[in-house]
Amino acid sequence: MPPTRRHGFPHLFSDARRWFEEGLLAALEEAGVVPVSPTQVQLFAVLDEDGTTVSELARRMSVTRQTAHQAVHGLIAAGLLEQLPDPESARRRLVRRTAEGERTHRQAEDVLTRLEGVLADRIGAEAVAAMRASLELDWGSPLRAEAGQPEARQPEAGQSEAG
Repeated sequence: MPPTRRHGFPHLFSDARRWFEEGLLAALEEAGVVPVSPTQVQLFAVLDEDGTTVSELARRMSVTRQTAHQAVHGLIAAGLLEQLPDPESARRRLVRRTAEGERTHRQAEDVLTRLEGVLADRIGAEAVAAMRASLELDWGSPLRAEAGQPEARQPEAGQSEAG
């Protein structure tokens, strides 16, 4: 079946993300894990192992600091995260997973691996591999602010203009 142009990439990416989130949330609920929201799932995905500040989480998630703060405190109340002083700055606090949060994170990673396998069964392993490879490429910055035009991609060292 040839691809269609009914929806732009942002819509397609959003649908794909929702497919994974819904599968993940359903599997975690089935496993008896504390219910979490899609925002809290996203927070877990961008959290550094050694801890991350709420401001940095908000930046990585492209949400307001208040939204990130609410997600963090919901996960703290659920026993999945904790806040500790940042050893490098007395003014900052780091958010990190608790032991239960680590267990839940590993469980979520396992579910996502299984979902990727389901997707490969449905659309083909080659299609999933090509999608992963394309998404892992460095896309460069989206636009030059002054001209509003796509920035020309510079070839990497040892790579010709053709690829």
